[in-house]
Amino acid sequence: MPKKYYQQSSTDVLETLGVNENGLTANEVEKMRTTYGTNELQETDRKNIVQVFLEQFKDFLVIILILAATISAFLGEIESSIVISVVVLLNAILGAVQHVKAEHSLNSLKAMASPTAKVLRDGQIVEIPSKDVVVGDVALLDSGDFMSADGRIIECHSLQLNESSLTGESLPVEKTSALIEHHDLPIGDRKNMVFSGSFVTNGRGKVVVTSIGMQTEIGKIAHLLGQAKEKKTPLQVSLDQFGKKLAFAIILICIAIFVLDVIRGRELVDSFMFAVSLAVAAIPEALSSIVTIVLAFGTTKMSKENAIIRNLHSVESLGSVSVICTDKTGTLTQNKMTVQHVFIDGAQLPANAINKDDELHKRFVLMSLLCNDSVTLDEKELGDPTEIALVNFGEQHGLDEMIIREQFPRVGEVPFDSDRKCMSTVHQLENMLVMITKGGVDVLLSRISYVSGAHGIDAVTPEYITKIEQANKQLSSAGLRVLAFAYKPVSVREITTDDEDNLTFVGLVAMMDPPRAETIEAIAECKHAGIKTIMITGDHLITAAAIAKQIGILQDPSEAIEGKDIESLSDSELQNLVERISVYARVSPEHKIRIVRAWQEKGHVVAMTGDGVNDGPALKQSNIGVAMGVTGTEVAKDASAMILTDDNFSTIVKAISNGRSIYNNIQNAIQFLLSGNTGAILVVLFATIFALPAPFAPVHLLFINLLTDSLPAIAIGLEPHNDKVMKEKPRDIRIPILNKRFALNVLVEGLLIGLATGTAFWIGLSANDAMLASTMAFATLCLSRLFHGINCRSKESIFKIGFFTNKQSLLAFGVGVALLHIVLFTPGLNGIFEVAKLDGTQLAIIYVLAIAPFIVNQVWKLIKSPN
Repeated sequence: MPKKYYQQSSTDVLETLGVNENGLTANEVEKMRTTYGTNELQETDRKNIVQVFLEQFKDFLVIILILAATISAFLGEIESSIVISVVVLLNAILGAVQHVKAEHSLNSLKAMASPTAKVLRDGQIVEIPSKDVVVGDVALLDSGDFMSADGRIIECHSLQLNESSLTGESLPVEKTSALIEHHDLPIGDRKNMVFSGSFVTNGRGKVVVTSIGMQTEIGKIAHLLGQAKEKKTPLQVSLDQFGKKLAFAIILICIAIFVLDVIRGRELVDSFMFAVSLAVAAIPEALSSIVTIVLAFGTTKMSKENAIIRNLHSVESLGSVSVICTDKTGTLTQNKMTVQHVFIDGAQLPANAINKDDELHKRFVLMSLLCNDSVTLDEKELGDPTEIALVNFGEQHGLDEMIIREQFPRVGEVPFDSDRKCMSTVHQLENMLVMITKGGVDVLLSRISYVSGAHGIDAVTPEYITKIEQANKQLSSAGLRVLAFAYKPVSVREITTDDEDNLTFVGLVAMMDPPRAETIEAIAECKHAGIKTIMITGDHLITAAAIAKQIGILQDPSEAIEGKDIESLSDSELQNLVERISVYARVSPEHKIRIVRAWQEKGHVVAMTGDGVNDGPALKQSNIGVAMGVTGTEVAKDASAMILTDDNFSTIVKAISNGRSIYNNIQNAIQFLLSGNTGAILVVLFATIFALPAPFAPVHLLFINLLTDSLPAIAIGLEPHNDKVMKEKPRDIRIPILNKRFALNVLVEGLLIGLATGTAFWIGLSANDAMLASTMAFATLCLSRLFHGINCRSKESIFKIGFFTNKQSLLAFGVGVALLHIVLFTPGLNGIFEVAKLDGTQLAIIYVLAIAPFIVNQVWKLIKSPN
């Protein structure tokens, strides 16, 4: 197997590519462009807006609604046909708009590339558009530059790059030009390589371009992003299944009625038209629009709680989440390095225990500000995250870095170097020159000869060295980054690396990106709700495990592994492993997708958080991708269904809670619609079987569908959030909405409404007045469904959730009752709506019969759940 570029020396890489350090000639540029192409990302074929719009009509329930509209028009019910058509068209438009918005990921990937690059051409430095960079180009990097291609480092001078958009690792990576012999290293450990999409935070370097366009690491992610498939939400799947079962049931009922009518001697055409009319009445035309409205209200509510939903159906999908795969930096943590502990005078102290009146403590904080290049200006933090942490540490103890540096000016320095792993600065401190050195503990331990303590300066002893080493080991194993500080008086300002010896040790400082305060509570809430939280990060295993343990994700060290540990596993082997792992460190984009797929194959609904380019494919593959709005790249945002405006894990948990409530509300609204329609169907069946007159006129069915269906159903969908939803386990997505228990509830509630309506119809017929019977049946059905709208607000009794907690429900009830009475008692409308005049006794009978199903349901709910 040929060696990868990072496994070759820079000389060998240049020789392999057939170039030299002076850059390419014009002829060589054209040859390379012909061989390797241009430095651009290829776009996959995309559907045009017309294709996307037409695909919205493939949904089975939508097809049923289109058939209903066609039949309604054929039967002369133009109003009903128009209403259904408008609902179907509106849903199609909304779906097309949402789809188009979700398909900009590759454009965002292209935008990640640097607009220009500095390269050597014919021995001269030229600045060219990034798309013109070719393999073999020698690029020059300085602080602030973006990389527009992948390359092997030839020269390196304190070069550091931020690769967080690719690796997820928050700290800049120190680079080297040295050969690395290890095999199959993840991107974050290829220290002699630079990658497209990263940017230089410190130093300078020279790089030979090894990959461009689709061959770069970003290009590979673009390829994965094109392959990742968006998942239908559980509600979409359930509604598809529900629509097919509903259509099948309605067809069976209509065929049965048609056969009965024909057997009884009714005209064939009349029998057919009556069966078709019943089918139109049985279809809940308002279902799709009600679901859309409820989801839209849900997105509005969630946007006020820092969660922006890009796809309406994702609200419901959140409620079914059983696994959250989350990044560490910025989501679980504050995305800000903070000093946690110090080691001074042989003792380890928490950072807030520093005593500014103690001379030794004050000197330690002072040195951390002086041997430091970072600043904070007007609330902007400029510099390396670890140095910014030290600046903030000083400010917490009353020391401003600008004032301190003006008081003790820097007069000499040896900048940080990744090989030395330390930096030194010289300052005029009182009447003497002092060199302050900051660096890795292992580096400085070999260079200290003295130790500064409360009682002065003493020669360092082996026992004290051991104590420092033990403190360093303890802090490092807890996932903290540890730096050592030392100093010594010097006689000259121009120091060299040779001066970095015989140092006096001052102390250690340990820092980390701490967890957000609310994260621990949010993780615990997920556990109670049956949701598994997985940390997937590009950071090192020790750091990731330490944070995961601190916030409650990790219980046992065996639950944490690195991405390389799953490299050789087959998909089935990974599926057997995932439920035992809580932390994945040093992962690649391919690893993330495999982990998400493994959980999905086990029947779970997976939410995936991310902010970098490397997260894009996994965000799209997951059931619901969650991007960071503050730190996230455009790629991550465009590949996601939800964006967090506060980058906070606890916001995801709130969104899941809202999603569960919204799903329950939608399910309750569907139950309301179906049980009411079932009641109407049963009355029609009753009248057909016993050869009675039609219980409803077509205008009655239109009134019921448009007014007593839609308003209460929408009100049910807006039922306030119930905290109890987070004490339940996630809903099994394999169980459809129309399951046996749901169907039984619909049938029983429909039977109660049907009995009440049928009784009213029978009482009317006993007076030998078919119009009176039809009027009583119509009024009873309307009122009983309005009362049922209150009953369907919750699985609990109305006496537990409260009559007045859902004002929309009371408003829908009031509007429905008012409109019904206007129809019944306005003289000019009697003929239009085909209703007979009612006396007080008949109206009282209607009300008693209409409220009876509500009372029975409420009593049963109280008996079923007395607590």
